[in-house]
Amino acid sequence: MKITELLSKNAIRLNGVASNKEDAINKLIDLMANNGNLNNKEEYKRVVMQREQEGSTGIGEGIAIPHGKTDAVSKPGLAAMVIPNGVNFDSLDGQPAKLLFLIAAPNTKDNVHLDVLSRLSTLLMDPKFREELLNADTPEEFLLCIDRAERMKLKEEKTVSSRYEILAITACPTGIAHTYMAAEALEKMGEQLGHRVKVETHGSSGVKNKFTKEEIKNAKAVIIAADTKIDLSRFDGKKLVKAKVADGINKSRELIEHVLSPEAKVYHSSNKNNQNDDSDEKEGIGTQIYKHLMNGVTHMLPFVVGGGILIALAFLFDNYEINPSNFGMNTPLAAFFKTVGGAAFDVMLYILAGYIAMSIADRPGLAVGFVGGILAVKGTTFASLTDSTVVLVSSGFLGALIAGFVGGYIVLGLKKLCSYLPSSIEGIKTILLYPVFGILLMGAFMLLINPYVAGINTAINDYLEQMSTANKVLLGAILGGMMAVDLGGPVNKAAYTFGTGMLASGQYEIMAAVMAGGMVPPLAIALLATIFPRKIPKKDKQAAFVNYIMGLSFISEGAIPFASADPLRTIPAFVAGSAVTGALSMLFGCTLQAPHGGIFVIATIGQPLLYLLAIAIGSVVSMAIMAALKNNLAEYNK
Repeated sequence: MKITELLSKNAIRLNGVASNKEDAINKLIDLMANNGNLNNKEEYKRVVMQREQEGSTGIGEGIAIPHGKTDAVSKPGLAAMVIPNGVNFDSLDGQPAKLLFLIAAPNTKDNVHLDVLSRLSTLLMDPKFREELLNADTPEEFLLCIDRAERMKLKEEKTVSSRYEILAITACPTGIAHTYMAAEALEKMGEQLGHRVKVETHGSSGVKNKFTKEEIKNAKAVIIAADTKIDLSRFDGKKLVKAKVADGINKSRELIEHVLSPEAKVYHSSNKNNQNDDSDEKEGIGTQIYKHLMNGVTHMLPFVVGGGILIALAFLFDNYEINPSNFGMNTPLAAFFKTVGGAAFDVMLYILAGYIAMSIADRPGLAVGFVGGILAVKGTTFASLTDSTVVLVSSGFLGALIAGFVGGYIVLGLKKLCSYLPSSIEGIKTILLYPVFGILLMGAFMLLINPYVAGINTAINDYLEQMSTANKVLLGAILGGMMAVDLGGPVNKAAYTFGTGMLASGQYEIMAAVMAGGMVPPLAIALLATIFPRKIPKKDKQAAFVNYIMGLSFISEGAIPFASADPLRTIPAFVAGSAVTGALSMLFGCTLQAPHGGIFVIATIGQPLLYLLAIAIGSVVSMAIMAALKNNLAEYNK
């Protein structure tokens, strides 16, 4: 929708006069009402003034764009007023507003006001355009200026739509918050620095905003801000920089400046037929291991979350008294949930091992790692030394983890050996040699290590079960604190992966402490904005309040923007509060059989009221520390 389609000459007042901000807004609302855009003038004014209380819409340079989205608007519209002498609008630069636009948007999903607000703000950045509007003699001339500028802008955008200077890919292991926050940060920084940036996101719902061949051809450079394996073969011959997804959020300027500098290296694919070439040889061992592990975790998570929550629902809908030994399968509904959830839960470790191996050795590694995962869970035959009987020995989560890495490197070794074979048999390597010898070697390896890893698993479980209360509290504090260190980063993921692994082994207290700790940071930010509003910038208030939902949903990433803006005061507070919550969860004996879900799986949590109390106490601790460390912001003293 164009600006000129929303603004009519009847809603324009030139040479206006206003005594203050509210007077100016009242006159703009009168113009809007007279133009037939409102069905409840008073309600619309309430929404507009409420928006002004959150932060002035005086954007500086003599411009103000108040707006409101509400059911009180019958149809979207604009009103405009020129005040030659200006009016105090609490603008960001402290200067009076002379050019005012009021936006009215109905309460629909279209977000008309945001689209128009964005386009208006872009056009008004041009001083020449602002001067033309201020000097317009008639409403018709005012509209003509806008129409001319808008047509030129749309034509310019159409001309360069396929030419992006920089392409970027963002991806995190879960594909939720980090992925999209890094994308937004890179796009905004590119705009600020004068470079057109297009970001392709690899999120939980798949690849979005995918690059075209023409866009790749025209791009000068590529940024990969990802913690998972990314196909780089299509960027052969382009300047390329790789970084963590967190750097895409916190170091977007540095990434853009570096990738365009002479020091940035041109990427050359070592094998253009390898669709997952990621130049691991140029990365540190730790980075490689983390990326391979996260590739497995990323693919495993849907099975863990989906299966785990369905199994938890089975216990919720079952009747324990019917048959305690068959709890979870006593009623038809419970049996249905347990069977379906169990199907997903049963294969999660196969997926983990298979996709770790695939990350290391590409597609030939998948089958080998997958079989290793099966052998870790189902077990391998083992002859007992005492009575010569043959038993199955399984190594569980830890065995599947080892199988994934070993399976990948087995296939890499086979590739190396097979490189000496005649090129005439190239076609049978992937279909015959790699799977046959890879699975054979994988089976022999699992036969060898399963008894030892099973012993380690047994020792860990026995230790956890025999832990004193003090030791459990300490473990809960460590895991809870880890969830808040980097809010979805490597430390957070290490704690979460440990929790899900122990969940698969029947240790439900650990998963409870992990999830509780991860819920604290966003809840603490929301509480700070509510109880100590002067500690949070006005422009960030809305995002802070949304953290109530993020925290209750166990989405730690909601706190990232606030941690990034003030890490020295927020992160220690987050860690302290999450550690307190994790410790209390262990102390209270809380259990959790679902690996995700936050407040929405509270009915499946052991000691639910105490669990909520632990989360509340930790959130208040974090909030109190931040309130003590942060000063009241100067913007509230104006």
